[in-house]
Amino acid sequence: MSPGARVALPEAQRQLASLPHAVLLLQPGQAIASANPAAEQFLGQSLRRLSSRRLDSILTVADARLIERIDDVETPVSAREVVVSIKDRGTRRIDINVAPVADWPGWQVLTIHDNTPTDAFGADSGGADNAALRGPEIMAHEIKNPLAGIRGAAQLLARRVDEKDRALTDLITSEVDRIATLIDRMQRLSRKTPPVVEPCNLHESARRAIDVLRVGDPTSKGPRFEEEFDPSLPAVLGSPDGLVQVMINLLSNAREACGAEKSGRVIIRTRFASGLQLHATDTGQAVRLPIELRVSDNGPGVPSAMREHIFEPFVTTKKSGQGLGLPLVRKLVRDMSGRISHERDEVEGWTHFRVHLPLARDVRTRASSRKKVVE
Repeated sequence: MSPGARVALPEAQRQLASLPHAVLLLQPGQAIASANPAAEQFLGQSLRRLSSRRLDSILTVADARLIERIDDVETPVSAREVVVSIKDRGTRRIDINVAPVADWPGWQVLTIHDNTPTDAFGADSGGADNAALRGPEIMAHEIKNPLAGIRGAAQLLARRVDEKDRALTDLITSEVDRIATLIDRMQRLSRKTPPVVEPCNLHESARRAIDVLRVGDPTSKGPRFEEEFDPSLPAVLGSPDGLVQVMINLLSNAREACGAEKSGRVIIRTRFASGLQLHATDTGQAVRLPIELRVSDNGPGVPSAMREHIFEPFVTTKKSGQGLGLPLVRKLVRDMSGRISHERDEVEGWTHFRVHLPLARDVRTRASSRKKVVE
């Protein structure tokens, strides 16, 4: 094609149909004029049934102030973590954006990002979400029985092996205990139980995860794990077992993504990333997340169509995968007041998973300050 030649572009309708987020076109009076396929799926109704119905007859917003803002058809509105009820589909938690349509008075475009599936392991949303949890709960129950046998066998084996091999049996025993603890947590994931957190050495947890993966698959032809650690990092607030499990999942996924390629690389990096903040819902105060753990690999990456959904339960690119690893990782990170994100660098050919965590000393200082105010 010659430089400057005009390129035919997909029409607007096809562009809307390709979006993973729900998009609704509202005519004056907030009646639905059009909806893309993602909106039909989110609302559980076809465009034919949605057409001409008022938005509030299908989607109920609990916050009266937000309703007033949306009713102002000339003002853009953006809100996060909004609780809504959808007719015949229960309660959801969404990010919502509403904007007026240029040169069309009274018309609005509404976009919805559904946060509920990504947090289904931690949300007390009832209905379908709790039903989805029954599978993992049953699986957890079935796993706990053989774990006890494995632990007992490791203890017996420890009495017969040489001192130099005792570290392996100790690793088996400690890993069984850690997995049993995590299974107990899985059985409580549908409930809002306060997580138990404490100061943790991020690098000790990372190296523990690496040791587990190396011992678990000593003949692996995958890439070595490259460490780029900042030794000056202080303790983070977290769960020691939870951090190990997060890193095991991320490192295992990264190694699998690279396959047996000789050029495959997996890098685990820690650093300060000052400035990032999170609104902590339990205290109502901003919590800094200055510590970043990044797991990177130069594998082919997740297919673009699935990147928006990788933290949702039962979404997987593996033929034999269950699609529970990354949702559990997200839940564990959130239990530590942290955040996890996924990024694909197509130019350099790298996939990055970033975990941001708070400093233990910041949280202790804040808690102490609140105690003094109360006193």
